[in-house]
Amino acid sequence: MRPSGHPRPPLPAVRILLSALLAGLTLFPATPARAQALEGKVTRITLDNGMRFLVARRGVAPVFAANLRFRVGSADDPGGGSGLAHLFEHLAFKGTSTIGTRDARQEAGILDAMDRAVMDLLGETDRGEKADAARLKALREELASLQVSLQKLTVKDELSQILTGNGATGLNASTSPDLTSYVVALPANRLELWCALESARLRDPVLREFYSERDVVMEERRMRIDNQPQGKLYEQLLLAAFQAHPYRSPTAGFLSDLEHLTRPAAMEFRRRHYLPNNAVGALAGDLDPAAAERLIRRYFGGIPAGPAPAGPVTVEPPQTGERRIAVEFDAEPQLMIAFHKAVWPNPDDPVFQVIDSLLTSGRTSRLFRRLVLETRVATDVYSLQAPGDRYPNLFLIGAIPRAPHTPAEVEAGILQEVRKLATEPVEERELQKIRNQVEASFLYPLRSNAGLASQLSYFEILTGDWNNLGVYKEALMATTPSKVQELAHRTFTAGNRTVAVLTRTPAAGGAGEAER
Repeated sequence: MRPSGHPRPPLPAVRILLSALLAGLTLFPATPARAQALEGKVTRITLDNGMRFLVARRGVAPVFAANLRFRVGSADDPGGGSGLAHLFEHLAFKGTSTIGTRDARQEAGILDAMDRAVMDLLGETDRGEKADAARLKALREELASLQVSLQKLTVKDELSQILTGNGATGLNASTSPDLTSYVVALPANRLELWCALESARLRDPVLREFYSERDVVMEERRMRIDNQPQGKLYEQLLLAAFQAHPYRSPTAGFLSDLEHLTRPAAMEFRRRHYLPNNAVGALAGDLDPAAAERLIRRYFGGIPAGPAPAGPVTVEPPQTGERRIAVEFDAEPQLMIAFHKAVWPNPDDPVFQVIDSLLTSGRTSRLFRRLVLETRVATDVYSLQAPGDRYPNLFLIGAIPRAPHTPAEVEAGILQEVRKLATEPVEERELQKIRNQVEASFLYPLRSNAGLASQLSYFEILTGDWNNLGVYKEALMATTPSKVQELAHRTFTAGNRTVAVLTRTPAAGGAGEAER
C-alpha cells in the first residue's frame, strides 16, 4: 500500500508532476490508521446485488464526504484501448438520459449517427496512402455537422451544476491503474440527492460529448507525458520494467490507442466493469447509519449485478538481468531506478513502507541527507511504490542531479545507500523514529471526512475488508532491523533493477549530425 501523508520537504516540480501522473489521473490512497479508533463507528451495508457501502458516523459538522470506488483502472483497459478507463471517468460527468440533455430521443439518434461516421472515418484513415481524400473530407464535415446538432441539445455540466448548487465541494474523480474513484462533500441533508445522482449515472449513463472529451484526454496526455520530461521518463521506465503486465501501459493511454477509441467500445467497457458488485461506497460525516442504509437500499438495491470482471491474466515474468534505458529530452537530466516487489498481503509490503521512509522521508532521511545535503550531487531525491497496488509493483527511487554532477554520480550514491541497507542492520533507535513517523502520518488523514472515506473505501475494495488497515498498520509497526536487511538483500540486486536516465537532446548540428 502507498502512503500519502509522510512529512516531506516542499516538493519541487518533478515530484509534483509525478504525483499528478500517479494521483492526478488517480487519487493517492490514504494510508492505514488505528482500526481500534474506528471500532463500532463504521457500519457495513451489503446489498443483494453485491454492492458494499461503509458508513462512518462523525458529527463534527453537518456535512459528509462520499467516496465511490470501482475496482477498474487502466490495468483493465482492453488491448489496443489504453486510456479507456480514464476517458470513461471523464464521461461519467456528462449525465444520464434525463440529466444533461434537452431531448434524449433526438440526442440518441445523433449519437448513433456520430458512431457510424467515426467508424467509417477510422476505417478510411487506416487505409493510409490508399485513403479516399474526398470521402475523408465528407466524413469530417458530417461529424462536424453532427457535433453542432449535438451541442444544441446538450445542457453543459448539468450534473456538476446540480451538485454545486446544493452545496457540494471537492467534486472530483480520478483513475489509477487499479481503481476509478468519484468523490464529493455535501451538506448532511443532501444524502438522498447524492444517492439519486450516483445511482442514476451507474444505472443510466449517457456518454455524450464522447469524441470532444476524447480530444481533451489526448491533450492531457500531451501535457502530462509527451511535453514533460519527468512524465516521459516515467512512462519509458514502466515500459522497460514491465514487459508483459498491463501496468506497463500509461493510465493516460497511448495516442494511437486514444485516436481509435469509440463510444461503443466505452459502452462495452462500462457494461463489463461498472457493476454494483464491482464497487464500494464510503460515507463519512454527520449521518445516521440506519437512515443512510434505507436510502442506499432504495436507490442502489435494484441495479442488477453482472459477472465479476476477471481482470488481467498476464503475470509479469521474473526479471533476469538489469534493464537500462536512455531517454532524450530538451531538459535537465533526471534519474529513476526501479526494483520489482510484492504487494499486500505479502508481508514484504509494509517493510517497504519503512524503507521508503528511511531513504527519502524528510531532510534527515538517508538519501536526502547524503545526496542533497552532504555531497550535494542532487537537488532532490524521492521514492515511491508504483504504479498500482493490485498486482506486484515497483519500488522506485528518483533523483535530479545538481549541475555539473551527472546521473551516473547520483546513481552510484543511491546504490551505495541501498546496499548499505542490505549489509548493515538499521539501528533500533533509527527504526523506532521511522515507526513513530509513519504511525503519526497514518492518523493524519482521519482528521477529515474525505480522508476517512478514502481510507475505508480503499482497503475495502482492494483487500476485501476495511479492517485490514489495522492489520496492515500492525504489520508495519512489527518491522525489525533484520526484516529490513533481509528484504533489501533480496530486492536491491542488479538483476532486479531497471534504470532510466533522461539526458538533454543533442543540439542540432552536433557531433552526431556531422558523422552523417
